Amino acid sequence: MNKINYVVKSAVATSLILLAATQCTPKTGESTSAPATATEVSSATLPIAYINIDSLLVNYNYAKDLNEALLRKQENSRATLTEKGRALEKEVAEFQRKVQTNAFISEKRAQEEANRLQKQQNELEELSQRLNNEIMIEQQKMNSQLNDTIHNFLKEFNAQKKYEFIFSNTMGDNILIAQPKYDITTEVLDLLNKRYQVK
Repeated sequence: MNKINYVVKSAVATSLILLAATQCTPKTGESTSAPATATEVSSATLPIAYINIDSLLVNYNYAKDLNEALLRKQENSRATLTEKGRALEKEVAEFQRKVQTNAFISEKRAQEEANRLQKQQNELEELSQRLNNEIMIEQQKMNSQLNDTIHNFLKEFNAQKKYEFIFSNTMGDNILIAQPKYDITTEVLDLLNKRYQVK
């Protein structure tokens, strides 16, 4: 679960940084004003904002739904592997009991049964690998969908807001100190959830 959250957070953080970079480049023909004095900066609100990615992902309904779907898939995979693993364990235990009691009519028959069980073990390992790969692909797809959704929303959102930068803050890593007035997480989250509810 932590690995999933880390990958999702990284994807969202990357998209926010890219968005900020594309929004802050001056357009040709735009005039640049003189730098503000320290007094002006302290009394004015700068055209920047940040989003707490942890809070956004925990409370964004679309992210919750994607995570729940992925967790269900993981649970189904785990249940399938557990069931098949237990069945194989029973067969192995029965095989060992027959070997100890000389229940096989020949050594060849015992070897055939051992080969069959080994083949089942190999198939179970291949199934485990295949299911893990499917989950990884599903996770990448989920990250991409979530990244695209948030990135596209922020483009539209910033067309009106006109922020020069929108930073991402993940577990306090990127922004150490910031005034609360620059935190737009709640506003963005509310709009994202309203938009998702309509769909």
